[in-house]
Amino acid sequence: MYTLTWQPPYDWQWMFGFLGARAVEGVETVTDHYYERSFACEGHQGIFRVTPDNLTHTLQVTLSPGLIPVAQTCLERIGRLFDLACDPHEIHKTLGDLGVARPGLRLPGAMDAYEQGVRAILGQLVSVAMAAKLASRVVALCGEPVNDSPGYLCFPTPQALAATDPLSLKALGMPVKRAESLIHLAQSVIEGTFPLTSPEDVEAGMKALQQRPGIGRWTANYLALRGWQAKDVFLPDDYLIKQRFAGMTPAQIRRYAQRWQPWRSYALLHIWYTDGWAPSVDSEITGIEK
Repeated sequence: MYTLTWQPPYDWQWMFGFLGARAVEGVETVTDHYYERSFACEGHQGIFRVTPDNLTHTLQVTLSPGLIPVAQTCLERIGRLFDLACDPHEIHKTLGDLGVARPGLRLPGAMDAYEQGVRAILGQLVSVAMAAKLASRVVALCGEPVNDSPGYLCFPTPQALAATDPLSLKALGMPVKRAESLIHLAQSVIEGTFPLTSPEDVEAGMKALQQRPGIGRWTANYLALRGWQAKDVFLPDDYLIKQRFAGMTPAQIRRYAQRWQPWRSYALLHIWYTDGWAPSVDSEITGIEK
């Protein structure tokens, strides 16, 4: 058993709900009380379970035997997945009233930027539920069984995905172009050209992602948001964001969101998950962004 800590408040119910809605069958199990999933790292594989204790502000982590040799790496990745290093009070100083409704909201990260990239591509133009189903089908097609945890599969390695016939992926329910972009992503990870950690210049990194096949601006931004856990990303072109900022152009939305720097990723989540939120009247946003 390992123990990690966080600074309260932390809305675990929301976090488990977010991850549960996106859970990949065979890889993840999410309940009201714990999160469990398979994971492969440095030639080792197994499962881990995390259980929060709100009284002590700790996260109890259990690793299966296969992950013990890479325990430190697992704990670091778990910390990123659950945004345990976040200082909610520091963020509240910037977000102000926007963060009042959900003071314990954290930025869901990822155990692996490559996996999050695959999931982001699969989520293009489909519902959250459909994206999870597609990811589950990809896992069933080319994921490896977890040796010490029957019933679990590891998310497909870049090598396994790169070797998959695009028509086999198309048969799972996606356009062949999307299948090809998944294979290209996997190949770039193998070649070492895909940024698995956040670049120093996130904006430039997101623009570079958009030069890759099948990755548009929304996908690049979402990959940065979760795969790199970038703290200052905003999605003015997002469907729900455009609804919240009714009547405003993406440039005006981008201008309005500057008030939340350097925590725009958290502002984005609060706007997504605060029903009825609307921007205040602000003459500064009426100009056209240069």
